[in-house]
Amino acid sequence: MDEASDVMPSELPVERRQRHTRDRTASLNSLSHFKSASSKHIRPRSTLRNRGSNASMKSVGSDTDHSEIISPIPRRHLLQTSQSLHWLRVDTSSGDEWLNRGVSPVSASSVGSVFPNNRMANRLSFTALMEHERTAVGPSSTADARILEDDQGTIGAGRRFVRWMHRNNMKNWVVPSAIVASTLVKWCIGFGTYSGHNTPPIFGDYEAQRHWMELTVHLPVREWYTYDLQYWGLDYPPLTAYVSWLCGRIGSLIEPSWFTLQASRGLETGGSKLFMRATVVIFDLLLYIPALYTFVCAWQGTRSCRKRHAALLTLLFHPALLLIDFGHFQYNSVMLGLTLLAINAFAAGHDLLGAIFFVLSLGFKQMALYYAPAVGSYLIGKCIYLGPVHGTRLFLRLALTTTLAFVIMFAPFLPPFSPLSTIAAPIIRIFPFGRGLFEDKVANFWCFTNVLVKWKRIFASREGILIKASTGLTALGFLPAVAALIFGGYKTRLRKGAQNHSVDVSPSMAPASPSSPTPILPLLPYALLTCSMSFFLFSFQVHEKTILIPLLPLTLLLSGAALTDDVFLWGALGNNVGVFSMWPLLKKDGLGLQYLAMLILWNRLIGYNPFKLRYGHFVGLLSSVVHTVIIILHLLELAVTPPARYPDLFPVLNVLICTPIFGLIWLWSIKRSVEVSWAISGLPGKREKEPSSTVSAISTTSSSATFGQSPMRGEMGVRATSLGYASGRGRGQADARRRALVTSAGGDREH
Repeated sequence: MDEASDVMPSELPVERRQRHTRDRTASLNSLSHFKSASSKHIRPRSTLRNRGSNASMKSVGSDTDHSEIISPIPRRHLLQTSQSLHWLRVDTSSGDEWLNRGVSPVSASSVGSVFPNNRMANRLSFTALMEHERTAVGPSSTADARILEDDQGTIGAGRRFVRWMHRNNMKNWVVPSAIVASTLVKWCIGFGTYSGHNTPPIFGDYEAQRHWMELTVHLPVREWYTYDLQYWGLDYPPLTAYVSWLCGRIGSLIEPSWFTLQASRGLETGGSKLFMRATVVIFDLLLYIPALYTFVCAWQGTRSCRKRHAALLTLLFHPALLLIDFGHFQYNSVMLGLTLLAINAFAAGHDLLGAIFFVLSLGFKQMALYYAPAVGSYLIGKCIYLGPVHGTRLFLRLALTTTLAFVIMFAPFLPPFSPLSTIAAPIIRIFPFGRGLFEDKVANFWCFTNVLVKWKRIFASREGILIKASTGLTALGFLPAVAALIFGGYKTRLRKGAQNHSVDVSPSMAPASPSSPTPILPLLPYALLTCSMSFFLFSFQVHEKTILIPLLPLTLLLSGAALTDDVFLWGALGNNVGVFSMWPLLKKDGLGLQYLAMLILWNRLIGYNPFKLRYGHFVGLLSSVVHTVIIILHLLELAVTPPARYPDLFPVLNVLICTPIFGLIWLWSIKRSVEVSWAISGLPGKREKEPSSTVSAISTTSSSATFGQSPMRGEMGVRATSLGYASGRGRGQADARRRALVTSAGGDREH
């Protein structure tokens, strides 16, 4: 055995403490001596450990020489980890100060953080010595060139800002400054016009929201959904009405004339507009921003602090939501924030709390139903996963909690507060089946095909057929997501023997607590995307603004992906096309400048160049083509007046461009759900064998501990790793959807 194999891991901390006090020259000399004694190859500590153990195996009589087995870590990963100091432009010429910054251990992230949180990590490592020698001679590999290129501006402005803050010891100020900056951008968007500005007699969404505050303040509850329905009758669930009542009460204390019944219709004074804009910002600060921060902590907890901060920046400046809520004027951030709090609660294992949050989201806007199949299927899948006893108990608790939440929400419309007939009015208003299949030009299946097939004309007196067809297509659209969640819960369900402790299992394989996350949790974001996109494409009465609902899970997935992942590329393309699909609405509202500014700001922030040719990616080439067509269409709209025979020419062209992209994103989400489901639970029909004592003895391996509490087969971890299901293509970093599975195993050990 050579000298390198004599260096055992237990001896390395002593060397690091000794080398920590030496100067840079002594460190390089020790590195040269180490390299000369290691037979021309430098291997990580895991390799040295393998060599030591393999040499021991050889000494006991093995005929095979195992001394050349190398660590199964991709070389690209080692290069990126070892070059983190160079990537951060750490000045290695300023004495020994650079030695005080440790390099994070090899992990799932692409580049580790160089700001350790404990004193033990503040030691000189072999990786740091390797890096110092590499930077002394300059970049010598394609990986070096790529990192230098990223440093020169090809990465997003948001990541560069976060990096700069961390390098200057202002890490704790990243989140506050990002929130302040996003709030300032929202106020700037609000300086423009809004829906229905100076357009009597009916005005627009701004007047609708103000009018609901007016009528809820002055009328009894039983008249809220029946009063003057021709002038912006209330058509959202009760929680919206309660929020309107609260805002109306507060506004009436400031200035009663803002909400005088009948007399205040169409009011657009400066003070009332300031108050209305402020209510949107306040609810955003109270609900949506805390939900985003909680999401980054709960779902991306294993990523470095810098990457979590960059993800938060990506989410805070979501262009479609900012343009609609703070420009067009609505309160979508309340509904989306409640939904986000629900999935955060599911990730933490608090299913009852998550169910309450989701009921509140449904109670604020009925469009949250777009998420309902995914949420319901996840909870059913968890009940199946827990088995007959714990699963049935959880199901009954969820049913009781959800029912009570709905009853409390609708209580003012039920006896003894109101006659029983009062409950019919809000239900009829919430589900407007009588309005027909669609009204405006929206980038969904019905408007797209209506160019050739005139649905309303063909079914002029048979609208019920269209409603049934819409319902059927929508159900078929989200069926794959529902099946993946329920099937995943079935395949990963806990064994009866493990639940009864009738077999000898290790602590890491102990039965799961109902309060812990399940192995199917990584499927939830993709299921939310599949279900909501299916509703947007195929359901009835879809509006342009409804694209915000599928864009939320798409952006959540994007925030945790590397810049080269398909998840990132599809997410960026979907968001840009989603904003473009609302262009006719934003143009009508006079928000053209805000539209252009937000698109440029957000793409620059996340580091996405839509015109960069990516020959290895279908989505990259598609993005270049689509964005080129979008610019051409905008230029034509500026230069050409549509003919009188086709006044809606450009909105129709908008639909023809956007609908295929949304359809591809829907298909891609189904594909990803299948891949993630296979990575978690395997192929259909495969059943796992009952655990034996041998399986129990080796159940403490990392793959078993990582991917759940039940004794699932070991190759599941290999499938999940090879697919890279957490990040999209395996080239990115594993986000905290995998961490949720690790947390669940750790939670079992605590219990």
